[in-house]
Order: sequence, then structure tokens, then C-alpha cells
Amino acid sequence: MKHYESSLRTNSTVDQSQDAVTKLHNSVTQAMSHPTGQMIEQAENSLEHAEEAVRHAPEGSVGGHGVDLAEERLEEEKRRLASLDVPGGQARD
Repeated sequence: MKHYESSLRTNSTVDQSQDAVTKLHNSVTQAMSHPTGQMIEQAENSLEHAEEAVRHAPEGSVGGHGVDLAEERLEEEKRRLASLDVPGGQARD
């Protein structure tokens, strides 16, 4: 996103949740491309942050606008990340 575009957005909790889920998407994509323990751990940390942001999204939403989309995107990323999990908690190197 270009700087001038971000300045047009509000800094609402919905925007923050969307941004956190986008960062999670990028982190999961990297972990899928390079499924090392470190990359998976980074994606899991990003997941925790995104979950927290999505939990707070309704606080800044007008009539719930945008919250459902953030929740749906979060669930999709959780499924993608879960596909990387290896039995026994050991990440692939």
C-alpha cells in the first residue's frame, strides 16, 4: 500500500485487524514456501497477533462492517497454517 493510500484510511480496529490478517497471510505464505521451524514459529506469532486484533475489531466497527471479512480471512489463514503442522509438534526443516 502506498503511503498516501494509508493516510486516507482510518486507524479503526477493523483496519488494524485487516492489516494483521494480511501480515498473517504473508507470514503463512512464507512458511509454506520455506517450512522451517523458524518460519512456522514466526507465522504462529503472527497468528496470535491477528487473533487479538480480530477479537478487538468489533469495538471500532460501525454496525459490524468489515468484522465478518476479517474473521473469515483469519479462519482461512488458520487452516493454511494448520496444514504445515507436523505430528509431534516438530517443524520440518
